[in-house]
Amino acid sequence: MARYDKYVPDLSGTRAALNADWLDADLNKVVPVSLNASGKVVKGTAGQSGFIGVLCLTKKRYAGDIVDIMQYGDIVEVTGTVAGQRYYGVADGSGISTTVLLDHFVGFTVEADRLVVRCGLGVGAVS
Repeated sequence: MARYDKYVPDLSGTRAALNADWLDADLNKVVPVSLNASGKVVKGTAGQSGFIGVLCLTKKRYAGDIVDIMQYGDIVEVTGTVAGQRYYGVADGSGISTTVLLDHFVGFTVEADRLVVRCGLGVGAVS
């Protein structure tokens, strides 16, 4: 069950309202997000803002709920990742991948199940 481990709300990201209800299928996983023209969180990178960070929600949230978008921190108990890899946000919001996507760098793994998130720092965009 993926979850935020190291997160400092004042420094590690930003808060915004969800545009739509979060699906049960998206709970406990790393989901790349962007903001739409109303400034609300949408899954994937196609929003008005482009990719800005990731969400890892552990309980059901609904449209209008305020959530913490992680840009800097650690997420633990991430399944399907390998130690020592760079990860990028999948454009459709379905998760993360090792496939290089410019401007979608999420971060890297230290242990196989710990993702160190460094979104928007301009590092790792090209392998």
